Order: sequence, then C-alpha cells, then structure tokens
Amino acid sequence: MTHRFPIKEIARQAGLGTATVDRVLNNRAHVSDQTRARVTAALAELQAQEAQLSARGRRLFIDIVVEAPQRFTKQIRSACEAVLPQVSQAVYRPRFLFQELMQPREMTATLTRIRKRGSHGVILKARNTPAVHQMVDALTQARIPVITLVTDLPDSARLAYVGLDNTQAGRTAAYLLAQMLGPTRPGTAPDPILTTRSQQEFQGEAARFSAFAHHMSRACPGREIVQITGGAGLDRATRAALDQQLITLPRIGAVYSIGGGNRAMLRALQEADRLPQCFIAHDLDAENRALLQQHDITLVLHHDLTQDLLRAFQALSAWHGLSPPIDDSPRTSDVQIITPHNLPSAR
Repeated sequence: MTHRFPIKEIARQAGLGTATVDRVLNNRAHVSDQTRARVTAALAELQAQEAQLSARGRRLFIDIVVEAPQRFTKQIRSACEAVLPQVSQAVYRPRFLFQELMQPREMTATLTRIRKRGSHGVILKARNTPAVHQMVDALTQARIPVITLVTDLPDSARLAYVGLDNTQAGRTAAYLLAQMLGPTRPGTAPDPILTTRSQQEFQGEAARFSAFAHHMSRACPGREIVQITGGAGLDRATRAALDQQLITLPRIGAVYSIGGGNRAMLRALQEADRLPQCFIAHDLDAENRALLQQHDITLVLHHDLTQDLLRAFQALSAWHGLSPPIDDSPRTSDVQIITPHNLPSAR
C-alpha cells in the first residue's frame, strides 16, 4: 500500500498501534478486513487534509460580473464578503464588475477580456442571449468555469446555476395574490394585475412571469395581466414605462414587481390615483426593506444570497480539485415570504 506519511501519523489517524499499521502497509497476515479498511480510510483522510492545508495558501481570482441595479449589486457584494471567511479550501480574491445596464455587446466584450486575461472562474448574472451563450462556451473551453447567479443560461456550458427557484417564486406570487384579491364579484370586471420585468432576456424573470401567469389564469380566470418590460429595474426608465401604460389603464388591482424600481412605481401610481390593493416585490434590499416598514408594499419574496454564493464557491472549489466533487442535488434557493411582521434585522 503506497503512502507518504509516517507510520506514527497513520496510526494516530486510524486509532491503531504502529505495529498493526505496519502489518497492513506491508500486506502481512493476521490482519482483519476491518483493520485494513481503517488504515485505508486514515490514508484517504490524511491526503484530504494535506490537500486542504496546501490549498489555503493558494489564491484563486474569481470574476463576478453582474448586470443589475446598484441596490442589488450591493447585496451581492455584502453576501460575498460574508461568505468568503467560511470558504477554507483556498484564498478567493473576487474581482467585481457591476453595471446597472450592460448591453449584450458590452457583456460579450467583458467576457472576452476575462478569457484573454485569464481567471479561475466567473460568477455571472447576464441576459440569456446567443452571444452570451457563445462566450460562456468559449470560457469553458478555456478552462474557466462559469456559475450563473439568480438568472440562468440554460443549455450553455456553464458549470452550475445558483439562485432562487424562479418557477417556485412565480407560483408563490400567484397563490398569494389570488388569496389576497379573493373572488371576483358577479357582474363586475376584475381589475387587472400589473407585472414588471427589468429585461425580457433575463431567463430568471421570464421563468417567474411564466409560472405566475399560468397559475394566476387558473386561480383567477378572466383577470387580465398587463406587462411592463425594459426598465432595467432603474427608477427613471421604469417610471417612464409605467406612465405610458397608465394612459390606457384606468384601474389596477395588484402589482407583481419582478424587476424592481418599486419606489418610482409607487410614486407614479399614487400620483395617478391608481394605488393597488396589494403589491408583491422581490429581494430584501434597502429600498424594499424601507417600503415594507412603511407598509407601502405588502410583502417581499426573498432568498438568501449568502447561500447562493456559498454554493457557487463550493462548486468552484470542487472544479479546481480542492474539495470532493459535489453531488447533483439542486442548488436553487427556496422562496421566503417577508412581511412587515417578520422582517429580519438588517445586516
């Protein structure tokens, strides 16, 4: 049995005497199968510990590239800073590239630069476009693993997706709104539901909307769903899109805000005297926390970004051979329902 550890160290790890370990290593007689298994396990444990100790001195540079409003990228940065002390396999050095609006051409150029410069991995929130798919495939071919965050790039060569189960979130929003709105009174036309998405190309938002619309049509048949898209979750652009829609929308029963820009939306709705019966938003950022505390929105569908990023770094560690391979279990986060009455303390 080949090894590179002193017999005393193996014996200590296995909880056996040195003479017994010596007999196992030299394949001598009068040793039980159980004892041989204990020595084999001890060697594997010592090898894993040695790899972990050497890895702690290794630095890995990870590029975190995100198109999102600043209120959300602040959450990502904070979650990353909270997670990294828990990751012991290596010393991770994140390089953040955040932009509130990143056109596909800009995203492609950014990923091209990363491929040429080199990286130990990319954590990516990007639109689901053919050009981005091609760049993810190119990064993977260059031995740079890609983890998609919050919104996925299905059928690309990305290593893994981490983030909210967006289909579950859409179904949850539909169920909650149906319960809050209640049945339509006979002989009356139900007020429409307004939904907002920051960009059509974000697969995660598309999955939320699709699940929401499907389950809402079954729970509240006949209630119209009006979409606003393209505001990028930014106040000015979202407000402009909503103002245009309000011209032909005399009443609003509820709002399901998938893409953000909620303070600007509420201001526009109040000025137009169209405040809804209930308002569901996503992500417990500083803005939504304040709106919840003021009871301006009804509830927030939230998920734990720290767990998402922890799973991302675990997947990267496994890809680099610094930890055992992770299983194929889903890495999606369950939706949490946050109201003014169970609002967690700010970090």
